[in-house]
Amino acid sequence: MFLGHFGVAFATKPLQPRVSLGTLFLATQLADLLWPTLLLVGVERVQIRPGLMAASPFDFIYYPFSHSLLAQLLLGLLLGTTYGLIQRNWPSALLVGLVESYPLTGC
Repeated sequence: MFLGHFGVAFATKPLQPRVSLGTLFLATQLADLLWPTLLLVGVERVQIRPGLMAASPFDFIYYPFSHSLLAQLLLGLLLGTTYGLIQRNWPSALLVGLVESYPLTGC
């Protein structure tokens, strides 16, 4: 999962070389960085079940916010707009916003 996210960041870097790789990493990982916070405050839920799957013992019970379609679109808009206002580079801001929303493709 993480390698796929980072792969998207590496692949889009040549499109806008002025955007830092760290910003692209943040954009591709934002939902996965938000999820533990929502988990800790009790908004989303997961159970640990050893042996559930070979790769992960997590049984995702309730996570409608961090990985929802609406959340991805809003986070992309927010991150892209913030980047554009700070950097004054709107083509790069568009790329950052789109890269944030890339999990919508099912990656």
